[in-house]
Amino acid sequence: MKTILFAGLLAAAPLAAVAAPENYVLDSSHSQIVFSYNHLGYSTGYGMFSGFEGEIAYDAEDPAASSVEVSFPVRSMLTGWEARFEHFMSDDFFGATDDSEMVTFTSTGIEVTGDDTALITGDLTLNGVTKSVVLDATLNQAGEHPMEGKPWLGFFATTTLVRSEFELGMFAPYVSDEVEVEISVEAMKAE
Repeated sequence: MKTILFAGLLAAAPLAAVAAPENYVLDSSHSQIVFSYNHLGYSTGYGMFSGFEGEIAYDAEDPAASSVEVSFPVRSMLTGWEARFEHFMSDDFFGATDDSEMVTFTSTGIEVTGDDTALITGDLTLNGVTKSVVLDATLNQAGEHPMEGKPWLGFFATTTLVRSEFELGMFAPYVSDEVEVEISVEAMKAE
């Protein structure tokens, strides 16, 4: 009996090695993108995107085989002041009059750099311009969510964007051309 069981496990082992990534969907209520920029040397301005949707195909055995895709309307930006929001949506920057102007990110490759870290390269489309960007990412936690009772993931990532590369360079260099971006997301296993 032991021999049959052991033989069965050996036969199944190669199948486990080629298991496909598992699909997760972003928890919109606990996912944010925060950006900051220098304003004339006097202050640091902040903005945020939240409530967006996306998908992660996560391969715990081979994280480099994972992928991520996110999209959201540029008009979902939060600035904390309506006049600033309207200025960002004006022709000085996005010229976004409705929710059809989207921001998208689709990963194109993942380089694992440590036990819980990776560089995620992907195509970012912002203001109708697509550029390759690299996210410096950390897996905060992977496990069963204590309240939801199902598999959950948490990630943190950073990058620096150059506004002028996305045709958003108005007022540079007085308003910094470089924008610091911090991303914090949670994702739940898809049903």
